[in-house]
Amino acid sequence: MLIIELSQFLEALVNTLYSPVLTLRAARDLYFAANGFGADGGYASPWVDFKLGPIPMPFPNTAARVRAVSFHDLHHILTGYATDTGGELEIAAWELGAGCKDFFAAWQLNLGGLAVGMVVRPLRTFRAFVRGRRTESLYAGDLEQLLDRYVGDLRAECGVDRPAATQLSDYPLFLAAWAAGIVAGLAFVPVLAVAGPLSFLAGRLRRAAAPSPTLVDSASPR
Repeated sequence: MLIIELSQFLEALVNTLYSPVLTLRAARDLYFAANGFGADGGYASPWVDFKLGPIPMPFPNTAARVRAVSFHDLHHILTGYATDTGGELEIAAWELGAGCKDFFAAWQLNLGGLAVGMVVRPLRTFRAFVRGRRTESLYAGDLEQLLDRYVGDLRAECGVDRPAATQLSDYPLFLAAWAAGIVAGLAFVPVLAVAGPLSFLAGRLRRAAAPSPTLVDSASPR
């Protein structure tokens, strides 16, 4: 219950911080500063730490991840989902519902996020997926053009400023996404078992000699 109440508070704070009259570029600057992501959002960092509970697991910050998270961060601004663990699980479900186009890294990470969300907060995860089904993501847009648009205009165009009613067709699609998320998660376990310890050791050695990389939640592109 506490994590849900905290997430609701953070979502309200996000919606207050990013005024509809701001350009998305200006709102993104505030978003980076508020979350401690650095002036460029950590996009140029060669490594990113995926958190497994309290343990950071560094992995290469691939071009595919950077491409996806560039839009993912904008979705946080438009939808109001926070960047805490609960918010990342919900926005993963929202992005799946809205569609990730040809952003394969987003599909993969969001499927895992939805599967975890069904363990941590199933009702809110389902509602986020339904909300995504009634709205549009930015994944099909031109990033630079989007950054010059106003937050309020894009919220209206994407439909995130309107309530989303559940329809019968949402249930089988959600179950299919949930099943795919479980499969994707299980397929990743052997990779994590082999690469995880090596990655953790490499990260410890790297952090001893350089500033810490960007910290992100493992449930989503961010």
